Amino acid sequence: MADYLTVLTTTDTAEKAQTLAASAVEAKVAACAQIDGPITSVYRWEGAVQTDQEWRVLYKTTAERYPELEAHIKQVHDYDTPEIIATPVTHGSDAYLSWVSEETAKG
Repeated sequence: MADYLTVLTTTDTAEKAQTLAASAVEAKVAACAQIDGPITSVYRWEGAVQTDQEWRVLYKTTAERYPELEAHIKQVHDYDTPEIIATPVTHGSDAYLSWVSEETAKG
């Protein structure tokens, strides 16, 4: 398993994205979070194809902190089924990855 992850979620307003990003960094379950959008999401929900504007939040964290980040997103997010997808970081600068570790260290 990779030691570092990027974790993605989306939400329906810029303000909610800011709350999701800032609260995770404040809780030290993510070293940083980037927000981009609006993006257009097309998906099937409750039997119908939906098209909505969303904002994407991309977190940087360690694999060790992933369970706590996932729990945090689920607690703060207002979607019934929020998108939470983790992608392993296979390579990165030593300095940056050390910073991610420091910023997400427990205690």
